[in-house]
Amino acid sequence: MRISAQIIYNLFAPSYCEKRLFFAYHKVKALEPGPFEQLIYKLGLRHEENYRRSLGQYADASAGNLKERRAITQKYITEKVPIIYQGVLYENLTINNRLITVVGIPDFLLYEEGRYKIRDCKLAKQVDEKRHQEAIAQIKIYGLLLEKMTGQKVQKMEVVLGDNRLLDITEVKVMDPEEILPRVINLIEKENPPYSPVGWSKCMGCGYRPICWEVAVKSNDVALVYGVDQELACFLREQGITKIADLLDNYDDTSLAEVNRPWGEKIQKVGKKAQRILLQAQAMQEKRSILIKKINLPDSNNYVMFDLEGIPPYLDDLEKIYLWGIQVFGEKESPYLPALAPIEEEGDYQGWKKFLQNSQKIFEDYGDIPFLHWAPYEKTKIKLYLRRYGDIEGVAERVLKNLVDLCGLVKEALVLAEPSYSLKVVEKIAGFKRTQEEYGGNWAIAKYIEAVETEDRRIRKSIINKILKYNQEDLEATWGVFQWFKKEMASAPLTR
Repeated sequence: MRISAQIIYNLFAPSYCEKRLFFAYHKVKALEPGPFEQLIYKLGLRHEENYRRSLGQYADASAGNLKERRAITQKYITEKVPIIYQGVLYENLTINNRLITVVGIPDFLLYEEGRYKIRDCKLAKQVDEKRHQEAIAQIKIYGLLLEKMTGQKVQKMEVVLGDNRLLDITEVKVMDPEEILPRVINLIEKENPPYSPVGWSKCMGCGYRPICWEVAVKSNDVALVYGVDQELACFLREQGITKIADLLDNYDDTSLAEVNRPWGEKIQKVGKKAQRILLQAQAMQEKRSILIKKINLPDSNNYVMFDLEGIPPYLDDLEKIYLWGIQVFGEKESPYLPALAPIEEEGDYQGWKKFLQNSQKIFEDYGDIPFLHWAPYEKTKIKLYLRRYGDIEGVAERVLKNLVDLCGLVKEALVLAEPSYSLKVVEKIAGFKRTQEEYGGNWAIAKYIEAVETEDRRIRKSIINKILKYNQEDLEATWGVFQWFKKEMASAPLTR
């Protein structure tokens, strides 16, 4: 058996999943990477290339098959070459009483103070015991292989982070090879894929999602129930509770609340979450929404729909909102008012400024009307930009006072027969249909960076127009959900 240190990524990224590791090792066909995954790969290669150029002269071990590359790597190490790029390390290790060939290809081996150290480039800007454990595990396996190959303890193991900071992980006390390699071998040697609970956010971005999700839906897997987290799903399975019906048949609010299950490194009761979990299970079993609370919705003749498109900090030095979208719906509709950050120096501030100007115009025309958004993202980012650039005539503070989280209201009042309260899920219940085949936050990020990097103005304009259409349809979807929600409040019978 031969395994590569790279396979560790399949266990941890985009989230921890033992089934993904099994599928990857056994070459189960996954979906082709989407635009966002392709973007991450491209940016990772660019990060490595830029860092490589910064080092000056180096010995290149990237050409040839593994055996040839290992031989040239060994030659360079014997000659004490200062910098080796893409050297191949592989050794036969005894793991779980079996002889396993383990292969590792670190980005750089650097000779300093009489021995080699490892330096690997990662796009992430934070790597520690809780974030990007796969990077730590992978590099520590490189360290083990280098020690076996040279007979010397590795001086240092370092990560070149996405912002070019150097992080020494040598003394990090997690993800040691002695811990992770036996786990990997146990998983890939199983006759059948190990059970790993599905999860809406967990499975997003995974190429095996369609396979796992189809199986979960067909079997009515209890992990589909909104509120049943990964630890609870595994605990319930150990108790023989595998289906949604099993959960309803074996537990009530009181007994489920008393369940002690793993929570990280601790044990925690399900507690107050039990009632909502069982209601979610009931809704999914009966395939209907359940109204649990009548709430007063903001009363206005007109409403602003509000949606942002942003770039996360691991893709940009500055966490950035590149599009602030607003539009008034109701008795007196406004045109779509996007504030797009110009692709230029100080474009981030210009986008913020334009958003405040658009908001001020709405206040002038409509007075203080509700700004409806989906989930806390918009509120969080307005506060971020207030700290970053300040306000203009109190407009941002006025927007904050008028914000209404529609997602929060839906969750408070309705139990949906769905595994997620994502806008893309709820809008379908409300009957909203989009016009673009490709859409989504990650898709928009990938397309925006593509637009930033192209020098062809025609292509850039075409891309930006698609992003604007996506954002505008997010606003239309939010309005559609609000209209649907009002009808549910008025007509649905109250269950509890």
